[in-house]
Amino acid sequence: MGRTVRDGLRLTAEQRQFVELAREFAAAEIRPRARAVDEADTESPLDLWEKAGELGLSSSMIPARFGGGGVTDLLTQALVQQELCHGDIGIGNLITSNGFFSGPVEHLGTAEQQERFLRPLGAQVPPITAVAVTEPGSGSDAASIRTSARRDGGQYVLNGQKTWISNAPYAEFFVIFATVDPAKRAKGVTAFVVPRDTPGLEVGPPFRKMGQRAIVNAEVFLDDVRVPVANRLGEEGQGFAGLMRTFDASRILIGAATTGLARAALDFANDYARTRTQFGVPIVRHQAVAFRLADMATRVDTAHLLTVRAATLYDEGHAVTQEAAMAKLVGSENAMWCTHAAVQTLGGYGYSREHPVERWMRDAKLEEIEEGTSDIQRLVISRGLGAR
Repeated sequence: MGRTVRDGLRLTAEQRQFVELAREFAAAEIRPRARAVDEADTESPLDLWEKAGELGLSSSMIPARFGGGGVTDLLTQALVQQELCHGDIGIGNLITSNGFFSGPVEHLGTAEQQERFLRPLGAQVPPITAVAVTEPGSGSDAASIRTSARRDGGQYVLNGQKTWISNAPYAEFFVIFATVDPAKRAKGVTAFVVPRDTPGLEVGPPFRKMGQRAIVNAEVFLDDVRVPVANRLGEEGQGFAGLMRTFDASRILIGAATTGLARAALDFANDYARTRTQFGVPIVRHQAVAFRLADMATRVDTAHLLTVRAATLYDEGHAVTQEAAMAKLVGSENAMWCTHAAVQTLGGYGYSREHPVERWMRDAKLEEIEEGTSDIQRLVISRGLGAR
């Protein structure tokens, strides 16, 4: 299990049960498979998805009224996310990825849409889903998307190209963000649920990536894809606000995921430093190594506590855009620092694929980029300073 953070949280028995389930699954199922999944390069571990589904981990965040686990408070979700990602961040993020799809449906969808689109996600082995926002010319500036949505009677016709779409090769349903009027920027962005088998929707080959290979990314092409009005989430132009609310939650969960990764790096480096001997003593007794471990521990705790604060405020109904950005920024950058520090502590062995720390360093880099780069998080935080 390794080191845990003393945070003063008083969890219910049910919360502790979910967190313990995630911790046990990470140790028994995720960690032993992580290297093989990384080596496979462009294949998601669907057998682990099924095992997690049978335990309720991949549907835990779906409301109980739709058959899910009913873990709808973000604090518990964050603690579960941290434990899964302590095993492996790529696999952990895969297991909980349906939460990204369910967010826009919950924030924007009608009661009928929620029943129709979330009920399948509460199944024992739920379908894999995806959210399509990013485009070749639109990354951090989500308001500038060019994928078009043209109303045609009782349908919308979607045309465009999405890129870096997580789970695209396996997804059975997509939430696709398009614009009804590019000139309106954010006020034109609208969300649609699109089944994979819809004519005109095609998925490209998987990308080969630096890390987090358990989640496979690909392009999605939309060529006169016809979607019924009943599949539009919210009104025209409400998609951007729904996406930002989803980002508030998902950025907090990234803070949790990266804390789990950083904690794994600390645990491994600490254990290694206590057994590796140089100059006649364990290297942990050398001040340079000991202080590096101390810095790692401090960064792990900082990221965890920022994430807990943001999740708690979110659950209380507060606007948390700034706090979510802080959790994501600090968590991702500290994970990058801690995995680098772990590689440094192991020296030559850290550079070897014999040990997991080089993989963890590759995995960590993604979190400084996805769902808003570190630059974007600093922009969000700085803009929020005047509102305090």
